[in-house]
This record gives sequence, structure tokens and C-alpha cells, in this order.
Amino acid sequence: MTTRVNRYAYFGGKVVPIEKAKVSIMTSALHYGTGVFEGIRGFWNAQERQLYVFRLRDHLERFARNLRLLLLDVPETTDALDGAIIELLRRERFETDIYIRPLAYKSSDRVGVRLHDLESAVAVFAVPFGEYIDRPDGASAMVSSWRRLSDNAIPPRNKISGAYVNSALAKTEAASLGFDDALFLCEDGTVSEASAANLFLVRDGRLVTPPRTAGILEGITRATIMELAVDLGIAVEERRIGRSELYVADEAFICGTAVGVVPVTFVDRRAVGDGRVGALCRDLRRRYIDAASGRDPRHRAWCTPVYALADSALAPQR
Repeated sequence: MTTRVNRYAYFGGKVVPIEKAKVSIMTSALHYGTGVFEGIRGFWNAQERQLYVFRLRDHLERFARNLRLLLLDVPETTDALDGAIIELLRRERFETDIYIRPLAYKSSDRVGVRLHDLESAVAVFAVPFGEYIDRPDGASAMVSSWRRLSDNAIPPRNKISGAYVNSALAKTEAASLGFDDALFLCEDGTVSEASAANLFLVRDGRLVTPPRTAGILEGITRATIMELAVDLGIAVEERRIGRSELYVADEAFICGTAVGVVPVTFVDRRAVGDGRVGALCRDLRRRYIDAASGRDPRHRAWCTPVYALADSALAPQR
């Protein structure tokens, strides 16, 4: 896998060298967390020598919805951002899996806590990206001592940059105690999600996942897994999950743009099922990878090709 760093960014309304994409130390969003971001993955299909961006339009439409919550009034339309991202990736000429980060933020150089009477801006960069949690044989998780944010405090359904302090606290607590990730509980004690991924359990052949009202991100990978499960004839339940269900589930896995699909085989040092990767998780993970990398023709519409292969100026160089 390529290890080079990124060279460009979308900043100030155009693609520029990355060293020119800078903000002031006084930028409002830096101090108050008043930004909204997206995470988008691109997957390199070596057989086709093509980079596919997975569910690009869905991500950008969610991004546009989330901007409204923080009153982020940016000039870029969804169509314009779509084109800017493709232009950025063509400039980079990546030949590896990547992660794309659009960010809208309060860009005024002013001190004061508010959302109104501030300017907004958008920036985008992309970086080579491998496994976020490299545990193909199963990850370990703990129930965090930190509770999940409430929709009436800082809504977790929106990717608000300041809200991710909650995730950082839980992730570092888990790492310091020897776990791969953390699982949040809501204030009512029911299960929410992982530090930066949605959660699924398998119980009696059915997929079970917390509802949108359980302090979760409205995940696009989560929606993808649910669609793939329906294709397999697997029933999916969205409902409240009690903590003890984590310990009696047949299988468990987390999913998200960054993490992909990662099996969870131990929770609080208790084995999930027999402590090995379950058959349904393994199957869904394979199907997700095939869909995201453009190898499954049934879901090719989810994949946006970056390179115009007939144009030698844009195609990656061997």
C-alpha cells in the first residue's frame, strides 16, 4: 500500500497545494468545535485500475443536511462538492484505499460562543487509509464509563466536530485498559454504539441494532449492512438493546466508514458466542468489501469511479 502523504486540498473554493490550506489560530471553530465533517471512503480496485468512491452522493447529502444544525451557510452546493472531490482525487492520483474528509466550519476570526453572525467555509482533503481497527479475527470492546451524548445536548446523529471529544474520551479509556474499542451506553443504560462506529448483534439468526433515537450516528455503512442483510433474507430489528444482551449475543460487529466491518468477539473480557468470528458477520463483511470496491455488479451504482481511463492524463501511472 502506498505510504505517501496527500499533496492537495480543496480550500477557499478551489483545489490548492496542501501547504496553502491553512486557518488562523483565531478561527472560531478551532475554539468551540463548531464544525461538521464527513468521512468518505475510496477503494482501489487493482484489477480495473480504478479508484471507486463509495456512496459519495449519500455522504454529501447527509453533509448538507447536517450543516443546517450549526447554521453553516456555505456557497458550495452538493453538485459542486461532488465535482471538487473528484477533481481533488484526480490530482492526487491515488492507487490505494483512501479516506476523504470534507469539513464545514465557522471560519470567522472572532472570540465568542455562538453560531450566528459568523462566516462559514468548506475544506476537503484525502489521505491513504488502511485498517482503522486491524482485527480480522475479532476485536475486543469494553462498556465505557463515559455515557453517550444526548440528542438534547449535542446531537450524535450529526458529525459535529466538537462532539467527538465524547468519542475520544471513550476510545482512550478503552485503549488504556487493553481493549480495541469502547461501547457507549445511553443515559437510560441501553446500548448506543462504539466510539466511532455503529453496532450490530446477531440473535437467533436476526440482526439487531440500536435505533436512531439511541444517540447513534445515522450511519451510511449501517444502512448498507441493513440493505445487504435484506438481500440475504436476514431479518433486521432496530430496537433498544440492554447491556446484558452484549454478553448473550450469538455474534457482534461494528461498522462505519472508517472501520468498515469489524467483528467483536469479546466484550468486557467475556466471549461473544464462541469467541470466534461468526458466519453472518464474515459473510456481510465480504459482501460489503465487494460492494464498496466495485467488484459486485449488483451494487455498482453505489460506486463513483474517479479516473477517466480513456484519458491518459488522469489515469494513474504504472
